[in-house]
Parts: sequence; C-alpha cells; structure tokens
Amino acid sequence: MEQPKYPSLYQINTRVWLTELSGNLGRRATLDDIPDNELDQLTERGFDWIWFLSVWTTGEVAQKISRDNPEWRHDFENTLPDLQEKDIAGSGFAITGYNVHPDLGGDEALKRLRDRLQNRGLKLMLDFVPNHMAPDHPWVNNHPDYFVAGTVNDLEKNPQNYTRIKNGNNDIVLAYGRDPYFSGWPDTVQLDYSNPKTVEAMSNELLRISGQCDGVRCDMAMLILPEVFERTWGRRAQAFWPVAISRVRERLPDFLFLAEVYWDMEWTLQQEGFDYTYDKRLYDRLVEGDATAVREHFYAAPDYQDRLARFLENHDEPRIASVMNNKNHEAAAVITFLSPGLRFFHQGQFDGRKKRISPHLIRGPQEIADIALQDFYAKFLDTIKKPGFRNGKWKLLNCISAWEGNETWDSFLAFSWQGMNGERALIVVNYSPHDSQCFLQLPFSDLADKKVLFSDVLSEAVYERDGQDLLSRGLFLDLPAWGYHVFEVSESTNNSLAEEPTAKREIV
Repeated sequence: MEQPKYPSLYQINTRVWLTELSGNLGRRATLDDIPDNELDQLTERGFDWIWFLSVWTTGEVAQKISRDNPEWRHDFENTLPDLQEKDIAGSGFAITGYNVHPDLGGDEALKRLRDRLQNRGLKLMLDFVPNHMAPDHPWVNNHPDYFVAGTVNDLEKNPQNYTRIKNGNNDIVLAYGRDPYFSGWPDTVQLDYSNPKTVEAMSNELLRISGQCDGVRCDMAMLILPEVFERTWGRRAQAFWPVAISRVRERLPDFLFLAEVYWDMEWTLQQEGFDYTYDKRLYDRLVEGDATAVREHFYAAPDYQDRLARFLENHDEPRIASVMNNKNHEAAAVITFLSPGLRFFHQGQFDGRKKRISPHLIRGPQEIADIALQDFYAKFLDTIKKPGFRNGKWKLLNCISAWEGNETWDSFLAFSWQGMNGERALIVVNYSPHDSQCFLQLPFSDLADKKVLFSDVLSEAVYERDGQDLLSRGLFLDLPAWGYHVFEVSESTNNSLAEEPTAKREIV
C-alpha cells in the first residue's frame, strides 16, 4: 500500500497497556492478547504507523537501579501514589538484548502482531537505542571494548558519570550513557563509537531489528554524531548513521528512520539519512504561546518541513493537557497536525490524560477521560484523514492588520491546503489568550468572479463571501482567544450572498 506524503503515527506504551489488559484477563497479557478490535480502531482513526514502545528485553540490574534511585522513585510516586515494587520494571531504554521480552511473548508474538497490523495496512515501528546498553548486557562481559572505559580517577572525580562493573574476576570502570549537558543515566553504559568494532556490532543489531519491523525510532540520535561524541568523550567517533542506514536500505528500501533529535540538529540528521526528525522547536514555541515565533518557525524550506515529526506529546514530555487548557490545546493541535510532516500522536492524548508515565514504569494511573477533548479529537482525526491533508500542497499565508493601530493580527497563524483533486482548505488560528482581528490574504486567485463558501469541518459554521472582495481586501477574521477554523473552501451554488450570521462572531 502506497504511503501518504504526510502520514500519521500513534505511540503506544506497550508495557503499560499490557498491564491494563492483564487486569482484565486475570493473567499476564502478551502481545498476542492485544484485541483485534483495538487494532481495527487504529486503522479507522487513520493511522499509518504504530510505535510500540519498550518491547525489548531489559534486565535485573537496571531494574534494581530504577527501584533504588531516590530521585526517580519520587517521580514514580507522583505518578502512582499507590506505587508497588512490581510497577518498576526498569527503563525500556536500558536494553540487555534486542529480542522481545519474554513477558511480552517473545519474538514470535511480535511477528504475529506485525502480521495483524499488516493485514490492516498498519506499519510497525520499534525502538533503537544507539547510545548505550544496560549494565548487564552480554557485551559488557564478552566485549568490554565496545564501551567507553574510564579510570579509577574518573570514577573518583566524576561518580555521576562512571561506574564500577564486575567483569569476570576483575572490576572495570565504564562510563554511564549520557549527553554532554547532563549527568549520566546510571542504569546504562556508554557505547564507544570511536571503536570500529562497536560501529559494526551496532550496525548488525540495526540490520537484524529491521527484519522485525517497518521502521525504527532512534533514541537521542544526535549523541553518536562524530562531532557530538567527540565533544562529550574527547575521542573521534566513526560515522555510524550513513553507513548503517545504507546497509538497511540496500535490503529494505522503504524502511523508515525517525530520529529523536534536539539542539537544532534536525537538518543534520536528515542529511545523515533519516526520513523524519523530531520537531521539538515547534512544540516548545507552542507551549510558550508565542504566535510570532510559531509563525516564523514555518518560514523554513518545504523539503525540510516535510521531514519533521510534529507532536504535542510523547513519553518524554509532560502531558499536553497538564500544560494547556482545552482551547489552547485544541488550537495547538490544529497548528501542529495540519502542518506538513509526520503527525505524531501519543496514547492517552485524546483522553486528556494529565500524568506522564515514566518509561521505567509498567503501570499507569487511573484518570477520568475529558469528554470534550475526546469529542474534539474524534472530529479532528476524521478531518486529517482527508486526502487533501495527507497528500496535498501546504502553504503559509500572510495576515495583515485589520485597522491602523490594531496589532492583534500578529496572533494569527493561517495555512492553505490544496489537494490533487482540486480540494481546498483554509486553516486559521488565533494563537493568543485574547480576541484578535486581521485580514487574511488568500492564494485562490480564480475565485474573483465567484461567491465563495467557507464550511468549518470542526463546527457548524458556514459563511459565504464575495470572491472579488476576498481578493482585493482579504478575508476579515475576528476570533476569540485560541479560536480556530478549519474551512473547506468551495464555490457557492447560491444565487445571492447569504446574510451575515448573527449567532457566530468569529468571522465577519
């Protein structure tokens, strides 16, 4: 099945979901127990990719570290006031082997799940963690040279970045996995990309994983870029991504690579071969509520924007419903997911869940769903399934002041979409906590001698305007705080202009 230009991805917290299913079944649930009707619903909602988070094997050492770390435990207790030891399984990113954890059903259960997804036209995404392994990964004993070694002096001076590990009859000092701006993750050990054998071994791991799924989300992908690795560890790394990605693509040309990336290195990772890179910058600007900065973010080149993964939530970020009120949340969603790129949604987002679940936990809290947000997302997901939004042409539009001295025009974001079959849509958002007005310049020059119908697909609002006036002055908008429209634009068949609606004030 041909993939759309702008696909949608849904992230599932696998271990938490299976814990919920276990409670219903009265026994431990595996990937085989994921109901078919749930997979059917994912298809009906228009998703193309399903990311099953944390399916790989983890071990007892990382689990003990997670349970004993007081800072982490405080976070776990904030999420689960009734926290139990069994809820802390260890981070899904402290991997002891790229085989599906036996508690989840093993590799065969994953194969059967993938078959069920493929039967529904869904593609499977899994994790790849290039930077580090768990302290009890077999390589620590068998190939300690694959890891960044330290000295006793390193351990004494920087205990936050090094650990002592038993290796046969000897003790060795290894570095924790980390990025250059923070202390190490104490449940991991750092892979050494200055060693060609490490590069080869991890490339082989990635090649093997590619036979089990259709794409990978690569954790902290920028950390192993040669310049970043050298800055962190003082040693020159071997190039990994171009070599490893090429090896996979030789066998699987359509295999997809998604990079978690920060520090404005998105373009760099795209050039390394990634199909999509996280767009954390847009997320940050939306959370800050700065409409000007959000609009300027969309000035970037189209070929760059097409390869950004747009999100409001993932397992690392706070729940968006805990950060924004509902109207702000909806406005941010309209901007985020009606932009070009990969549309990336997180399990629980549609219900307005407010508690982030750490990847160390395998149980989540019980939360009451937000009915209003559920209704919004039900309509919204139906909207972004439309062909024009999946394969059409996107354009950022210009807004100008509605009258002299009125600076609220700067609060607007406006996009147009044109589909391959002539469909046209207009997205307008007042991304501010106050009423705003502007004139919007439309890109539809052929409407000059027509009456134009604006039908909001997310509400019952319908407006008719004179095409010549639209092209000469623009479309006048008057929207309340966080107000938005998703208009289908078409030629009206009415003989006369409709009267101004009295029940609606958003567009005049």
